[in-house]
Amino acid sequence: MNGKKLYIRSFGCQMNKLDSGLVTRAFTFAGCELVDDEGDADIIIFNTCSVREKAEQKVLSRIGYAGHLKKDRPDIVVAVIGCMAQRLGDKLLENPAVDIVCGPGRIPTLPQQVRQVMQQHGHLVSVEDDIRKIPEAQAQQMLDEFEYINDSDEGQIRGQAFIRVMRGCNNFCSYCIVPFVRGPEVSRPPAQIIEQARKLAGTGVRQLTLLGQTVNSYFYDDGGRKWRLSDILEAVSQISGIERIRFITSYPHLDYDEPLFHAMADIDEVCPYLHMPAQSGSDRVLKAMNRKYTVGQYLETLDKARDIVSGITIASDFIVGFPGESEDDFEKTVNLVQKARYKNIFAFKYSPRPGTKTETRMADDVPEEIKKIRVNKLLKIQEDISRQDNAALVGTRMKVLVEGPSKKAHLNNADHQKYPQLISRSAGDHIVVFNGPEILSGKFARVEIKKASALTLFGEYSEGS
Repeated sequence: MNGKKLYIRSFGCQMNKLDSGLVTRAFTFAGCELVDDEGDADIIIFNTCSVREKAEQKVLSRIGYAGHLKKDRPDIVVAVIGCMAQRLGDKLLENPAVDIVCGPGRIPTLPQQVRQVMQQHGHLVSVEDDIRKIPEAQAQQMLDEFEYINDSDEGQIRGQAFIRVMRGCNNFCSYCIVPFVRGPEVSRPPAQIIEQARKLAGTGVRQLTLLGQTVNSYFYDDGGRKWRLSDILEAVSQISGIERIRFITSYPHLDYDEPLFHAMADIDEVCPYLHMPAQSGSDRVLKAMNRKYTVGQYLETLDKARDIVSGITIASDFIVGFPGESEDDFEKTVNLVQKARYKNIFAFKYSPRPGTKTETRMADDVPEEIKKIRVNKLLKIQEDISRQDNAALVGTRMKVLVEGPSKKAHLNNADHQKYPQLISRSAGDHIVVFNGPEILSGKFARVEIKKASALTLFGEYSEGS
């Protein structure tokens, strides 16, 4: 594929972004050149998400545009990969623009599939026949090797990289399609994770984010030792060069989160940041969602985290307008947000996903306008909380990891400054912008917080600090 031009667009979660990075590097190793415009590409790849209907509609729109391009350049190869590919399979081939359909578990073979289509001008579908079956050892090894070979911080934020520590999900929340497109929970061997982290550290990576659909469910029995996520954090923290470790996303487990919190408190490299979605503040709705905890238990978990981990910041996700959600249910969610005082939240309007229990058994009976009103109200309440809590940080000094130049430099009056405005993040995942030399990108700096908004902290950097 020497000289072929590749365009790839990723939709959805950080897992998809990681997969897109791996696929991009596999194709560049094969001689492809990455381009930013579909119109310039010989190979177009859409890495898709099925969590919400809106995400799938975006993909279909982009496929439509790719089909328009193929009218003038029929040799363009269009591949649809990711969760939507696994969900729909060969149905996607009903769109004449699509040449390849490839599920998340088959991406190591994608370059080979593209070569075959280029040579034979056919169509290929490569998805799991039984997505809930634990993959054979050979398939798991192929995925692990694909991640090890192609993982780097290239194309990512400088100095940062991601490592998938586990795949799949076993929780079967009634609204969620992930178990049916990502398969069962499979934890990667600790030795492979640690070696991958060591390799990345050797390339200059200073911050690693460990990924899993329910990352705190990580468990691996190597025959002599039973590994949990806390053990992985400890092992990775010992690698020279790694200064920060994050992990996302966590499910509220009632039985083994305490050891994880102690690891966060005791290991300097582990960031005091926890993303633990609640999804609702109503026990009735949580039961309908098949979330295996009550609001009281969830708050107890947050209290335990705050008692053990000094200065911890917590983020959450919420689904608004779940089938049957009453005004009282929603007000209980409001109460949870007010009690929990999150650093930030992500709130989404419920949309039914095909094949899930909610879609087949419960009517989507909350009007769209009510969903919109509730989402906006929840976000406004969180905005007020974030503004108040961020204001308390004015005057403090923070160690931040610089990501690069800010795209919204006007926010901090960057015009006419000696240095451009840079964007960075604290260990607690606060966005911090400040004026400083661009050479700081990918490095740590210390800044004093001078001003705060609900979403952003504005800092001042002194050379030599």
